[in-house]
Amino acid sequence: MDFNGKTVLITGASRGIGEASARAFAKVGANVVITARSKGAIDAIAAELGPQALAVACDVSCYDDVAKAVAASCDHFGGLDILIGNAGVIDPISHLADADPEAWGQVIDINLKGIFYGMRAAMPAMAKAGGGTIITISSGAASSALEGWSHYCTSKAGAAMLTRCADKEGRASGLRAMGLSPGTVATDMQHEIKTSGINPVSQLDWSDHIPADWPARALMWMCTKDADEFIGTEISLRDEGIRRRVGLI
Repeated sequence: MDFNGKTVLITGASRGIGEASARAFAKVGANVVITARSKGAIDAIAAELGPQALAVACDVSCYDDVAKAVAASCDHFGGLDILIGNAGVIDPISHLADADPEAWGQVIDINLKGIFYGMRAAMPAMAKAGGGTIITISSGAASSALEGWSHYCTSKAGAAMLTRCADKEGRASGLRAMGLSPGTVATDMQHEIKTSGINPVSQLDWSDHIPADWPARALMWMCTKDADEFIGTEISLRDEGIRRRVGLI
């Protein structure tokens, strides 16, 4: 896959799937805009990747931050071709009856509003340029209720619907909107889930989780014409057929 001349903005790119994706896209020639709240971490990653990387401090729960990140992509690299809405949190995990309302709402602000803010900021620029790809990192939690995860399940379900809306409204302008449900991935989030001890996911062994570079490779594939049949839908890396298409089997 050749991404020379393409610019990719990835939210939540200081670690996990976001960091792995930034490194993967840069390896195949893309300009990468790495965003996260932790400026030190993304600065270090950008320094490793060199001039094709730009680190932008961004809290996705703040629209102004997201709009500035999109503007920085266009100003620095001349445009924005791909937006990957990856930033997400699951902590604090708790039962509904015990949930802290403010903390519950903050998860919605990051996981759901953050996806909307990215789309709202990027879609006009992409449409003006003739097209682009928007990929939302989804989850099996978008369609399955899980104990202790009411905030996460609700936010992911909303984000999945937002992605379908983006396709409905943007396809005629050349926008390719899709979702990727990666399954359980060996990231810091899984440590938080394990510590909670709530629901079957917390009981999984570390070896049950896929490495972060698998979804990164899937994201690159989703940006190619070979994935056009999945525009407007959500694909799952649990699907063996998808893994074969990506080249993971």
